[in-house]
Amino acid sequence: MKSFNMLSGVIDFFNEFKQNKAGLVGLFILLACILIIIFESFIIPYKEASSRWRDINYWQDNAVSAPPVWVNFFKSEKAQVTEKIMPISVVTNDNQIITKFYYNYEADLSPLNIIYHSISSGDVSLKINVLRPDKKEINLVDNFYANLDNSDLRVSLFNDAKNRIFRFYRENVSRLFRNRIDINTNPISILFNVSDDEMATKFTPLKGEYIFTVTSSFTDNSKLKNIENPYFVIVGSVSGLMGTDNMKRDIFSGLIVGLKWALFIGMITSFFAVIFGVMYGIISAYFGGKVDAIMQFIFQIFVGIPTLPIMIVLAAVFKPSIWVIISLMIFFSWTGAVMTVRSMAMQMKEEVYIEASRALGASHTRIILTHLAPLLLPFSFSSMALAVPAFIIYESSLSLLGLGDATIVTWGQILHDAMKGSALLSGLWWWIIPPGIFIAILGMSFAFVGFALDKILHPKLKVR
Repeated sequence: MKSFNMLSGVIDFFNEFKQNKAGLVGLFILLACILIIIFESFIIPYKEASSRWRDINYWQDNAVSAPPVWVNFFKSEKAQVTEKIMPISVVTNDNQIITKFYYNYEADLSPLNIIYHSISSGDVSLKINVLRPDKKEINLVDNFYANLDNSDLRVSLFNDAKNRIFRFYRENVSRLFRNRIDINTNPISILFNVSDDEMATKFTPLKGEYIFTVTSSFTDNSKLKNIENPYFVIVGSVSGLMGTDNMKRDIFSGLIVGLKWALFIGMITSFFAVIFGVMYGIISAYFGGKVDAIMQFIFQIFVGIPTLPIMIVLAAVFKPSIWVIISLMIFFSWTGAVMTVRSMAMQMKEEVYIEASRALGASHTRIILTHLAPLLLPFSFSSMALAVPAFIIYESSLSLLGLGDATIVTWGQILHDAMKGSALLSGLWWWIIPPGIFIAILGMSFAFVGFALDKILHPKLKVR
């Protein structure tokens, strides 16, 4: 019977919650955030973004400060999108592995680089050729790599094929145009350019199918002879849903990874701060007299402390971890619910059932935990929801100033890196606006839910 009454109460509560449209919007956003966190590994393109956010080598195949891919929709000339090309055929002989890759080039702007990757073992002689749509073939790479032991073999055509591509240029232009190559000439743009005398100064895309052939030859004395997971990365001038920063990091992956920290910091800090504040208000009201006077004096001291400036000073001095930051926020921010809970508890402690409990010999602890706290917990739910945005802003503010925990990925850390990288002056709006919007949306969702809970659980705020 008790479980039935509880279920009925939950149904009634949800029916009343559904009447508040803003609350439903906030709840939908929070549920979407939880689903994103659960399926994070399937959503982000870079699976190790959380643990290797500051590892430069992990992001080395991306373009620097590349805008999002969807900016192509607003441009007449379509930029090349960063993408991975997998092999379509692999032929293995005694001491040789031949791998073919097809790449259909349809962009209006040239790729910035082409990078070959494989996990290789042994002494490998690597040759990379490309057959262009105009049927001209270029021998791009002919290098030898010794003593590889399941090593990540990375070959950048921008660097390793530069001389051979420039040789191709000189062989296909008139004598008068052979000296037009300078230090700023991108060899990749020549690779994808129409073969004419203006190749070095004017880019006319040679669209169509490019066939890359990678020949890996092993020496007879190689104990290990293996090539695994070969692929090409076409480095384009647009990349990802949110672009990249000046460290080549994928901003979309950073935003998704930072979501769980934003929720964790906001919710765990809000939970402990509000619970402590609620219990503080109940105890102060219940005992009254000198106990109430002393507790209210302490309360007034904490109310007068400017939380954010104090936290900035402490963070600047001690360079705390995220756990210390959370503890500091709880220590300085528990005062929000105290006075409201105290006024409600002062009325409730005079009720007949409280007097009856005292007469029956119930202890103070039992009365507080059994009779007063359960009735005031519903109020704490709305207070928790309303407090979450403030704590998310506190952490983001500290990180923005460079005083957060640099070992984790948070939206504040992303904004801090954007500030250090002069993103605003460089016009890298995709590095600044998305984290700010995410902070605003998440804070707004908790505020919507909190206001809805306030109207339902606080009788004075109900609208009949």
